[in-house]
Amino acid sequence: MEKPDTETLNAALRRVIDPEVGMNIVDLGLVYGVALSDDGLTLTVDLTMTSPACPMSELIFDEVDAALRPLLHPDAMLDINLVWNPPWGPERMSEHARQHFGW
Repeated sequence: MEKPDTETLNAALRRVIDPEVGMNIVDLGLVYGVALSDDGLTLTVDLTMTSPACPMSELIFDEVDAALRPLLHPDAMLDINLVWNPPWGPERMSEHARQHFGW
């Protein structure tokens, strides 16, 4: 199995939609980092939520796992971390997302 590149991983993450706002987590700026080890056996994804009280975080984590798992070697470990620093703000959103929400 070929090791996926960053573009492929981000494309998969764009299929994960935050159900509260109907926008993908990449354009919302919720993905803080994606790092695949040199051997391709550990993928670390750092995510945040728009607020600590987000009721959809577990659902989003499950969707991230479902989107990325097929791209990885069967023995690979997927480590999804919830991070709060730096705090999320609308400035992290893509231009597309800001225009969508009229910001």
